[in-house]
Amino acid sequence: MPSKNNKREAGISRRQFLLRTAATCGLAATAGAWGYVFYSKEPVRRSDSRILTFKDFRAADTQVYPALAVVHGQDVEKMVRAAIEKIGGMSRFINPGEKILLKPNAAWDRQPEQAANTNPEVVAAVVTMCLEARASEVWVTDVSVNDPYRCFARSGIEDAVKRAGGKIRFAAENDFILTDLKGESLKVWPVSAFYHQADKLINLPIVKHHSLSRCTMAMKNLYGSLGGQRNRLHQDINTAIADLACAIRPTLTVMDATRVLKRNGPTGGNLSDVSLMNTVIAGVDLVAIESYGLRFLDLRLEDVPFIVMAEKRGIGISDWKSLNIAEINV
Repeated sequence: MPSKNNKREAGISRRQFLLRTAATCGLAATAGAWGYVFYSKEPVRRSDSRILTFKDFRAADTQVYPALAVVHGQDVEKMVRAAIEKIGGMSRFINPGEKILLKPNAAWDRQPEQAANTNPEVVAAVVTMCLEARASEVWVTDVSVNDPYRCFARSGIEDAVKRAGGKIRFAAENDFILTDLKGESLKVWPVSAFYHQADKLINLPIVKHHSLSRCTMAMKNLYGSLGGQRNRLHQDINTAIADLACAIRPTLTVMDATRVLKRNGPTGGNLSDVSLMNTVIAGVDLVAIESYGLRFLDLRLEDVPFIVMAEKRGIGISDWKSLNIAEINV
């Protein structure tokens, strides 16, 4: 379970968090059969009622390195290191003294073997590399669907992050800032304040099936930045995901395809739905990363409208085969 230090970092105790969350949104909100729990029924407003916009987290573009690095192997830390080194190393993406925010998928109260959340070894490896690059702090956060304290503990992410020297940041009810995402579906929305406090953002999705969007990978992982009634976004989920990809431009994406949830996503639960793929993909082009990931779920580009929508908005290139790709075994 989370340590006292982690609770102090969040600004509230676990008991206070649960009481506040229960009072704000109720603990029985559902979407379909998943039992989704959301943080609030209305956007949370801070006293100054500012409406912010996202900074562009991207590092300077360069054509020197491969657009994507695809690494296969058994040792997760070696795979992550090899993938990031192949596209220029962590020092390409972050500068000494910067505050780095990592966004894994930590939405579900599941064990690592169930592949509903990002592999904790992937998260730990990235934390370590950020600190080696002399980041001042490395924060790890997600607006979890299930109870966040259970999600981070049971997924193994909390312990892995602490051992690597990072900090888990739990978003309390007043840790959301109204943010203009300037999208077709996503306009002004409550966003975790941590995104406005960090210098760089590293996206750490897992590859898995999703019953509404067909898949959840690099783009949909960004849902975990939002508070409010996220189930409203399911009415036009493809547009909402494309909006997110336009609004939030991560510094780097490291996608976990070590274990892939092939069916019954996004929650999973049955080990028979999980396949070992032993792959890590790193790059900066969300569209290319997303397109490459389709192979793990036996999907085609035409099956996933939000990828093409994001490409048409200039977010990236879906034809990853046309790019410079480095594929290696470690």
